[in-house]
Amino acid sequence: MTNRRIVLRSRPVGALRAENFALEEHAVPAPSADQVLLRTLYLSLDPYLHASIEDAANDAVPVRVGQVMAGSTVSRVEASRHGDYQEGDLVLACNGWQQYALSDGTDLIRLSSPIVRPTQVLGPLGLPGFLAYLALGKIGQPQAGETVVVAAASGAVGSLAGQIAKLRGCRTVVLAGAADKRRFATEDTAFDACIERRAPDLRARLRVACPNGIDVYFENAGGAVFNTVLPLLNKGARVPLRGTIGGRDGADSSEKAVRLRYLARSLAAKRIKMQAFIVSDHRHRYGEFVQQMSHWLDSGKVKFREDIVDGLENAPRAFISVLEGRRFGKLVIRVANQY
Repeated sequence: MTNRRIVLRSRPVGALRAENFALEEHAVPAPSADQVLLRTLYLSLDPYLHASIEDAANDAVPVRVGQVMAGSTVSRVEASRHGDYQEGDLVLACNGWQQYALSDGTDLIRLSSPIVRPTQVLGPLGLPGFLAYLALGKIGQPQAGETVVVAAASGAVGSLAGQIAKLRGCRTVVLAGAADKRRFATEDTAFDACIERRAPDLRARLRVACPNGIDVYFENAGGAVFNTVLPLLNKGARVPLRGTIGGRDGADSSEKAVRLRYLARSLAAKRIKMQAFIVSDHRHRYGEFVQQMSHWLDSGKVKFREDIVDGLENAPRAFISVLEGRRFGKLVIRVANQY
């Protein structure tokens, strides 16, 4: 029996390409004492993984060349020499882009069985949901009647953040790309307005959609959009930050310097709170989050769209398509058909 896995073959120079990854086959490892052998059922592909393969300082744990790509998984215990886990148990794990992995149990979260939709723990009940929950609840703290703008609402995190804002009684304006994504935002999730993020008259459209200014802006995309939003932020506005402002929009160093000076002046003049955050700093709130999000999902108050691709070998191209904005919904790779 072999373990297929995808490793980082080389760091990208420019745009990420399928050739930066390699598919390898190795023997399936055997668990030692106090270990379990896990089989990956579903693999989560999240945009933040791009930071882990770039040769740059960031908050993501770097993936070394030749190392298995990182990623959260829904996995099944295939063999156990660990007292807390039995064969057949379902767990939330960190197997990465491979069919099998060993664990000592410290990185596992046991899942209740049976689960109607196990992929939910990779989406609304997993990292994307937790990010949205922290962005709005910890930093944004929107109040009923305020206006919230989400930079990228067609992805898993942005869609959930926008819906949380609506549940708090806010006017919620979101940005998205393709027409089908904008239609989902206004018809399925009932946001107050959805604007094409690359519209040449974006600032004018935002002014119309946000007549009272913007109280909370969730920056989860990066790029020049932030410069359009900044003049519309109200005094005391809050900006949860998960993107890289202006990071990949082609601006040269002199233009970025001008932007930074304008940003510094605006933050001071309007007493704007802008704060980045890392999920690992808030692990103690995960139980609270799961309880609340489970209630919203069960009651139909939060809707969530998934995009499931079959086959581990398709992970590299699917991941690239996420970065290029060609996927819609939370992207999950179905690695094994059995559940």
